[in-house]
Amino acid sequence: MGQTINPLGKDIIKVETQLCGRTLSLEVGRVGFRTSASVLVRYGDTVVLGTAMVGNKPISMDYFPLSIDYEEKMYASGKVSGSRFIKREGRPSDDAILISRLIDRPIRPLWPKGYRHEAQGVATVLSMDPDFRPDMVAMIAMSTAFMLSGAPFEGPVAGLRVGLVDGEYTAFASNEQLDSGDLDLVVASTKNGVMMVEAGASEVTEEQIAEAIEYAFEAMQPAIALQEELVAKIGVAKQEFVLSLPDAAIQTAVNEWLEGKLGEDLRKPYPERNVLIAQLREEMQAHFAQELGDDHAAVASEYEEAFQSAVHKDVRQGIIEHNVRPDGRKLTEVRQLSSETGFLPRAHGSSIFTRGLTQAMNIVTLAPLSMVQLVDTMEKEGERRYLHHYNAPGYTVGEVRRLGSPGRREIGHGYLAERALTAVLPSEADFPYMIRSVTEIMSQNGSTSMAATCSSVLAMLDAGVPLKTLVSGIAMGLMVDGDKSYVMSDIADAEDFAGDMDFKVTGTSEGITALQMDMKVHGLPVSVLKRALEQGKEGRAIILEHMLETISTPNEMSPYAPRVESIKINPDKIREVIGKGGETIQRITAETGADIDIKDDGTIMIASPNGESIAAAKQAIRDITEDPEVGTIYHDRPVMSVMDFGAFVQIMPGKDGLVHISELSEDRVEKTSDVVKEGDKVTVKLLAIDERGRLQLSMRAAARELNEK
Repeated sequence: MGQTINPLGKDIIKVETQLCGRTLSLEVGRVGFRTSASVLVRYGDTVVLGTAMVGNKPISMDYFPLSIDYEEKMYASGKVSGSRFIKREGRPSDDAILISRLIDRPIRPLWPKGYRHEAQGVATVLSMDPDFRPDMVAMIAMSTAFMLSGAPFEGPVAGLRVGLVDGEYTAFASNEQLDSGDLDLVVASTKNGVMMVEAGASEVTEEQIAEAIEYAFEAMQPAIALQEELVAKIGVAKQEFVLSLPDAAIQTAVNEWLEGKLGEDLRKPYPERNVLIAQLREEMQAHFAQELGDDHAAVASEYEEAFQSAVHKDVRQGIIEHNVRPDGRKLTEVRQLSSETGFLPRAHGSSIFTRGLTQAMNIVTLAPLSMVQLVDTMEKEGERRYLHHYNAPGYTVGEVRRLGSPGRREIGHGYLAERALTAVLPSEADFPYMIRSVTEIMSQNGSTSMAATCSSVLAMLDAGVPLKTLVSGIAMGLMVDGDKSYVMSDIADAEDFAGDMDFKVTGTSEGITALQMDMKVHGLPVSVLKRALEQGKEGRAIILEHMLETISTPNEMSPYAPRVESIKINPDKIREVIGKGGETIQRITAETGADIDIKDDGTIMIASPNGESIAAAKQAIRDITEDPEVGTIYHDRPVMSVMDFGAFVQIMPGKDGLVHISELSEDRVEKTSDVVKEGDKVTVKLLAIDERGRLQLSMRAAARELNEK
């Protein structure tokens, strides 16, 4: 099999530990010789390459230029893309983008404030064990690579995906177990505390979520210890760096100028507070521009940063010292709510949900199941029946911004809202429709993903979707001051920017359906997170009560929505319905105008806005699949040929029967052609099927029976 030699003359170093019943190994020195750091992580048959590149010098930016990418490779699962035209990996799938965000979120806060070196992390899945998802192995790989780079990354972190299998919390559960279970939870942490939580659930209680977080935190500690062991074994050299921090003199000058201008004077409802802040910022810059003259332009951005720092500090002081929020609300108070449904006349369902200055418009479109999205990724092959798409253009935050395709934030927010409602969707059997929900954000001032969730529920009910129950969502915040923590319900932007946690939770009156927590501090104990969950439950109840006042049960479906009905046939007859090269089903679609979707189990979905179209398609399919039944009357069937002794009539495609001349009419018939001609449509009754399978039909018997009725 050969052996790899490190061309730099360094040893290949490998460390191992046991993690949740399997061996986890980290290996350095075999590949990636020109990276800042690279590591091969193996867990089961999953192998992930983590590479880190970190710049030697800071660059001129007002933010930390960190990017993290998760690379799916089809070969990792022994697959070739199912596309007929594109076989090479291209744009990352939505799943890959979501996992990139998942890895980024616990890593980004662990860099020092003011660090401006470019940093790039890439986690590439080289081999995928089908027994579990590889994303958490990728998170460990990415953390290890940054630890080995020598950059000031204050990790390590590790992640664990936990399912609820037969009532037990299970790490590295299979996709089948996660899909069929009540919980799919991801936790990332350092050795000291939780950094990130994300979950999809089927009305799981707050207590169960807290227990699962605690389980994951304890179970992942060996992966964190193994990274520390590898770093110590290699003896990583620390990078020298200079932080880009505001000039202390500038911060002092701004603080002095702002003295007496913050605090109580700014505690106003939105948008009044935003206007006052903007005016104050302009006055501050004008003051120092006059004081510094031509020198001001070069340091204007530093004065801006110092101003923001002072405002954030003021927000924290108000909450910690006075329990008063920037807009004057109490810590548990939810902003003013309003909502409406059905305001777009041609949409299948529509709504507007407004919470404070945050507003979401949602439009629901129903389509036949033939319109489902096909999924073909490294991990999955299948269909998506329910889609939630989220859009937030620049005007929603008062900015001029070029329109473009959705970014990672938009994809992430849409997925969170989609996950929130998955547990309450009706089954395909109860509601045979594909559902697309689109949230158009109209105004942003905190927690648009939760507004998207609420507006989507309202619009789906307006569209007539029979949801099992209603879901509401709320964003929670946290301020930590020493040993004390202050939890805030329904946070706005100012509290988010100044706070230590951004926490979004959705659920029904019975339990949680989705969860997303991001810590800005270096980890939090589970006890604090549990308190936030309980307070979030109270806030969700307030919002849910408002939603129920707007709409509580599904409306009648819009007349513009397609109607879908289903019939069941013998699966062995599917080939006959499709026909050679799809000829038969194409003919039925063309003749009836209905859209037809056939499932492998013999279920056929027929969709059309026109009831007559659906009925015609149903009859055409029955004609192909049903066997002739003695005693059945067949209406409007074509005469295929006329003979001296009678006429042959087709009662089903490929199934002709003879109407003997004596069965054409109650009266005596001299010539068959006196009664019927080829191409006529007649009504017949099946009298008998002889031993050779020949059909004996009667027009006379059919007419007699219909007259009696």
